Amino acid sequence: MRILFLCLFTLGFLNSCANKNPPSSEINEMVFEENEEGEYDIIVLDSQYDYFLHAIAKPKNFHSESYYKARNSIFVTQWNARHSQPLHYDPNLYSINIDYNPQINYGYDFEYKLFNFFMFIEWKYDVNLDGRMNRY
Repeated sequence: MRILFLCLFTLGFLNSCANKNPPSSEINEMVFEENEEGEYDIIVLDSQYDYFLHAIAKPKNFHSESYYKARNSIFVTQWNARHSQPLHYDPNLYSINIDYNPQINYGYDFEYKLFNFFMFIEWKYDVNLDGRMNRY
């Protein structure tokens, strides 16, 4: 269920970014749920994300899970702030609100993939989500 939702979200997100049209989906929030095995996963349906993850992103063990969790909290806060200001930020890029709770143990793989999703967005769309220099 969660994987299906993430696939639909990612497909809608990428479609809205590629077409530069207002999003046609009624879903405007990304919620993370455990699958049957008790694990969380994130799937990005953009082939450039896979390229980014394998060729540009730092290896998973470069940072600790707590580092990724802390950075993801900052990125999600900034993302949601931009989502709530469609007149100031591109509503096609920030089309959904992300429901991320740093109190939940999503797991090391999930935190790494979410962190690199934000790095991928910075890399692909030349935006800066946290005020730091690009680090991908």
